[in-house]
Amino acid sequence: MADFDRGPSDVLAELFGRVPDPPDAQAFWFDWGPVFYRGRLDGSARVLVVASDPGPTERIAGRSLVGDAGQRVQGFLGKLGLTRSYVCLNGWAYAVHPSRAEAMKERLADPAQLQWRNEVFTSAVGPALQAVVAMGFMAQEAVRLWDGRPQQAVLVKVPHPSSHDPVALLNGWRAAVTTLRAVVGPDEDGDSTGPNYGDAFEEADYRPIPRRDLPFGAPAFLGDDAWVRAKGTGLQNSVGRPTPDDGHTLVWKAPD
Repeated sequence: MADFDRGPSDVLAELFGRVPDPPDAQAFWFDWGPVFYRGRLDGSARVLVVASDPGPTERIAGRSLVGDAGQRVQGFLGKLGLTRSYVCLNGWAYAVHPSRAEAMKERLADPAQLQWRNEVFTSAVGPALQAVVAMGFMAQEAVRLWDGRPQQAVLVKVPHPSSHDPVALLNGWRAAVTTLRAVVGPDEDGDSTGPNYGDAFEEADYRPIPRRDLPFGAPAFLGDDAWVRAKGTGLQNSVGRPTPDDGHTLVWKAPD
């Protein structure tokens, strides 16, 4: 229990508290509220990962990129030897219905959304930043609109971790690891000399979410869905949104 995320600073908490409502509540799982970040917010992050929007596991954890996609991202960071020097943010703080994603991409430029999001991006990083990794079209548009992006940071664009095109995903992530290993050094307890991605996504390419990234009291299995994937049922997360009441109900299963 000693290693846990103590939350944002007062300054960032105030900024998070000013998150504007989505431009179209019907396009989002609005009632679940926003999710803002995972990782370091103290300026020590050397890599900023921007994804698109939080899912059901992220809502349970109150942290970004914690479910199956987040565990893939943690594996990506692990291949760079990063164990702590990163921060993960979202293009949208609210979860977007997939059928509305393209339309909501255009709304990233709405003045209230743009100003608030850019302030978050700028406030969450410092001079230590070496790279920005934009995962998926929503994140890439959000980063494109970030007029304060530190120019010393290399920008790498890759497919979203939940991409349905495994060839493009693996090719993009493999190339990104090669590029970033030449830019970002590993943390003291990290190792960037391990294997890159192969021709298929393997369980070894996942990593559990570190306890330091999760709130105090989170159960030990939160952020590690290896047991779900091992069942071979096609399910990948321990948390899901059941239909038809996916706007008001979450189902969260613990390991057997």
